[in-house]
Amino acid sequence: MRPAESADLEAIVELRAVVMRPDLERLGRFDEHRVRQRLRDAFSPRHTSVVLADGVLAGCVALRPAKDGHWLEHFYLAPDVQGRGLGSAVLRTLLDRTDADGLLVRLNVLQGSAAQRLYERHGFAVEVEDPVDIFMVRPPGAGARGR
Repeated sequence: MRPAESADLEAIVELRAVVMRPDLERLGRFDEHRVRQRLRDAFSPRHTSVVLADGVLAGCVALRPAKDGHWLEHFYLAPDVQGRGLGSAVLRTLLDRTDADGLLVRLNVLQGSAAQRLYERHGFAVEVEDPVDIFMVRPPGAGARGR
């Protein structure tokens, strides 16, 4: 991983559109413009890391400070690198840092997303859900079954 730069924005925007499309279409919520604009509006290079695989951008993740911990956001991995342990490695790196600081981590995932299982393996539990999103929380030091 490396810190994100402003120049990474459009590559990350396109990655988000590709990765989120199947789940958003399944939920009847895919919009070509909105899927890209939501990331443009929320992008914070200061809180975002680029995930590299063989020196090439393969994903991104943001860890944004919040009042009671952090929000894990914009965690996307290119389809061709998914299922190889890269997501677990990225999560372990981030969660080791938040655990050392004694901070909880929150995130939201789309209903029916396979990513929910990844988060559960790393100690996240469902806090609340609605028809579109599942909001999850992980207290500091929560055991990660995926280690």
